[in-house]
Amino acid sequence: MTVSEQKQAQRRAGRAARRALSAQARAAANAALCANLWRLDAVQNAQTILLYAASGSEADLSAFAEKAQAQGKTLAYPVCGEAYSLTAAVPGPDGWEVGQYGIRTPILSRSEILLPEALDLVLVPCTAFDADCFRVGMGKGYYDRFLPRCTHAGKIGIAFEAQRVTHAAVDGHDQRLDAYVTERGIYQWK
Repeated sequence: MTVSEQKQAQRRAGRAARRALSAQARAAANAALCANLWRLDAVQNAQTILLYAASGSEADLSAFAEKAQAQGKTLAYPVCGEAYSLTAAVPGPDGWEVGQYGIRTPILSRSEILLPEALDLVLVPCTAFDADCFRVGMGKGYYDRFLPRCTHAGKIGIAFEAQRVTHAAVDGHDQRLDAYVTERGIYQWK
């Protein structure tokens, strides 16, 4: 099986594992995951954070975002663009739309744009991950192109424990993250 085929299989399995969680189990997992996220110094110390608006069965960071905003942290969200580019945008009060892929996305013209090197922390979604902090994304490479430009940011993956695999299928361009946070705990790469 090729790496590409392995990634596709892990994507399918990861999505199925997320969807298999009941609404009650998902709510409890989201709450525990957000609590675990706050245990990291990188989160406590970050002032500018790129996170994502959950879509479908993804781990939901809205409780984290609410607390971070109350602490005065600047929260940016990804906007997918041409040539698989990613932009970090801080939306204004009327700065949201349903964007590409049906995901809640900032409207660039109604948002402040942050340069990748201005970010302190990037919270990265996935379809599958391993304990060595490698991830299998959605397949377009937006984050793998963006993360190397985030030269001052900690890079933390977000997922449910059910999405963990023994070894994530990765290519040379796939980015290893600093840590992974799930509802059960924290995986750190050293």
